[in-house]
Amino acid sequence: MTGPDFQKNELIPVIAQNHHDGKVLMLAYMNRAAYEETLQTHNVCYFSRSRQKLWRKGETSGHVQKLKHIYYDCDADTLLVKVEQVGGAACHEGYESCFFREIDPSTGEPTIIAQKVFDPSDVYGSS
Repeated sequence: MTGPDFQKNELIPVIAQNHHDGKVLMLAYMNRAAYEETLQTHNVCYFSRSRQKLWRKGETSGHVQKLKHIYYDCDADTLLVKVEQVGGAACHEGYESCFFREIDPSTGEPTIIAQKVFDPSDVYGSS
């Protein structure tokens, strides 16, 4: 086997991690085309399940992910990409990481644990 097994799963989950400090930035998915484009350009490309098309990270915001390392797991059905996050934010809500909320295990209540890097309405417009 020489990489992720797209025959087993057409979409493979991808964990994006900051290559400088190891912080988990986001979880997304790749199909074979997104994987091949990522390897070819060294800019991370995902497959958007909601839009059903390739999603070139940062194509709207400018917050691209420069590929530094790519790994696949023992079952060849999950990827880990270590990236340089350009612009400081991976999350479309303006945070460095999509994991900006922490849930208190005793109460189940969430708390925002990060500061926004940018205002989404400035980047994407009002919805």
